[in-house]
Amino acid sequence: MKKIILIGSGGSGKSTLARQLGNKLNIKVHHLDALFWKPNWEGVPREEQIAVQNNLLYLVF
Repeated sequence: MKKIILIGSGGSGKSTLARQLGNKLNIKVHHLDALFWKPNWEGVPREEQIAVQNNLLYLVF
């Protein structure tokens, strides 16, 4: 499975590019903001953050 990681400063277009790549390549996109924030900027409990991070590390590496 090939993977793409986009890194850049805020406002540089990472999310836009990720959506476009995801649609074009038919792959799932993971946004790191989702690790820390639920809708309406409600914080994600630390235990959930760790579980999601471990799963993403498995997907990435």
